[in-house]
Amino acid sequence: MNDKSWLKTGVVGSIAMAICCFTPFLVIVLGGIGLSAWLGWIDWVLLPSLGGFVLITIIALLRLNRRRTCK
Repeated sequence: MNDKSWLKTGVVGSIAMAICCFTPFLVIVLGGIGLSAWLGWIDWVLLPSLGGFVLITIIALLRLNRRRTCK
């Protein structure tokens, strides 16, 4: 994968995880389909995922910036 695709993956993943973490989207959806028992551990999955996607975005931005300054 090149740096631009890493950046796209990081940004899209960060937005998706932010929507799931900071809005009651998953609570409404999982409660509506009868899977509200999964909500007890969802923070253990979503918050590290958000951190990982933000890290991917930062690394991709740094690599793109370094590549531009080297030219």
